[in-house]
Amino acid sequence: METPSKRPKPDTTPEARKAQHEIYRQMAPARKLQLVFETYQTGRRLATTGIRMRNPHANDEEIWHLWARRHLGSDSYDQAYGAMSRE
Repeated sequence: METPSKRPKPDTTPEARKAQHEIYRQMAPARKLQLVFETYQTGRRLATTGIRMRNPHANDEEIWHLWARRHLGSDSYDQAYGAMSRE
């Protein structure tokens, strides 16, 4: 566990964090869920872009499988989809 002196300084002031919490408190649940899904999709696009950069000759299906293996972990991926060819 980090000691208080070794923790990084927060980049958000207490006032800004309080305002942010108030905005989220007032936000409709459907909007909160929409933000979660949008954030997830953004992260997925970033991840697949990185995979595509490291595997420039892979097709869309191969990129998806590489992403799914990384996202789920090898054991869960193998249980769900079977072992992927390593050729």
